[in-house]
Formats: sequence, structure tokens, C-alpha cells
Amino acid sequence: MTTQGWHSEALLGFDTETTGTDTTNDRILSAAIVSDDDVSHWLINPGVEVPPAAAAVHGITAQRLADEGQEPPTALSEVATALTKAAKDGVPVVVYRAGFDLTLLSHELERHGLEQVPWQQLRVIDPFVLDKRCDKWRRGKRTLGATCAHYGVALDDAHDATADARASVALARAIAAAYPTVATASVAELHLSQVAWHADQAASLEAYFRRSGRTQECDRRWPLQRSLPSAVKSTT
Repeated sequence: MTTQGWHSEALLGFDTETTGTDTTNDRILSAAIVSDDDVSHWLINPGVEVPPAAAAVHGITAQRLADEGQEPPTALSEVATALTKAAKDGVPVVVYRAGFDLTLLSHELERHGLEQVPWQQLRVIDPFVLDKRCDKWRRGKRTLGATCAHYGVALDDAHDATADARASVALARAIAAAYPTVATASVAELHLSQVAWHADQAASLEAYFRRSGRTQECDRRWPLQRSLPSAVKSTT
């Protein structure tokens, strides 16, 4: 019998492709927000160099951005508006490794003087956090592709923002179907649980690094891994 819960309701998927992995200084090149019956996709020309290593992963070149890309303030404002609507409507947003995409988006909004998403209202579901909690000792990679393969979720055209966002939603539903305690939690409860689970996972990773002779801090904040200046905090 199928367990009813949030995974059988409306969900949005969000994903970005970027110039790199520095959430403070790198830029969003493409973004996608998907639902069961709609897709919004943005190609963004940030006016900075696209490192060859990044282009090799997602295939987005500087020439393509120059030919097809929107100006960042226009595109990023539309992304923020869509996520703000989800926050106010109470629709959960699924983001794989949410700390990266959402933190980078927040910095981008600040960079261009745009209003922040009401982060305190946004309810986020992160399949990466859920999977590490539910199947803690599984060996192997936990990339989106590897995790989708583990749960039998199709991921076509990986490193395309739309494809990755779709797969993330399907993955969240698959994890919930596999673990009834995840499925039956309310979205608000699950969001708060993920805050604690991510912090525990970060602490565990730090301990692993220490045992390996490395000193490396892991950000324990989730889903937003930064402190917003008071001047740009959204009201809730």
C-alpha cells in the first residue's frame, strides 16, 4: 500500500548550472524550476569568463550565452519571484544539495541589488540530505546521477538544469516511497529535521577529515549557508 504524504502532492524542482563551486563569487549560467506540468528555464549571461572545466561539464559556452543569454537582473528577478511564490503558497521546493544552489542564488540577488527570496518561509526538500540520513552507511558516490541510479530514477541529460531539477523531484518522491517515516512527516517537520540532519552530517564529515589528517570545516547551516545582511533580509 502506498503511503500518502507530501511526496504525492505538488512539488517544484530547482537547479542551476554555474561557472564553478564558489557560492560567494561564482555565477549562475542557467536555472530551471519545474513542476509536474510546467517548466521555466533561464539562460543567463553574467558577463564573466566561463571556465573551460565548467563548460566541459554542462556544455554552456560564452558564445552561447552571448547569443542567447538574458541579462542577470532580469533572469534572476524572475527566478526569485517564482521561488517567492512557492514560499508564500507553501509549495515545497526540491533542490539536490540545496546549500549550494540556494546560497549562490542569494549572493547573486545581492550582487544585482535584487530582493531576496523570503528564505525563512521557503520549505526545502533536499534528496541529498534525506538519502544520507536514511541510508547512512551506503558506500559509493552520492552525486545526483549515482543517487538516482540507486533509487531507479531516470536522469537523462545530466548537468542540464531542467533535467536535473526533474530528476531531483522524482528522487525525493522515490526516497519518500522507500522510507515511510520521511513520507509521513509534514513538510514543516521535514524541513526542520533536515536542518538538524545536515548539521550532523557536516560534523561527521569534519570528524572523517580529522581522522584522515586533514583540517577542513564543513558549513553546518542549511538550506542557506550564509548570513544575510540586515538590509537585504526579506520580511516574513
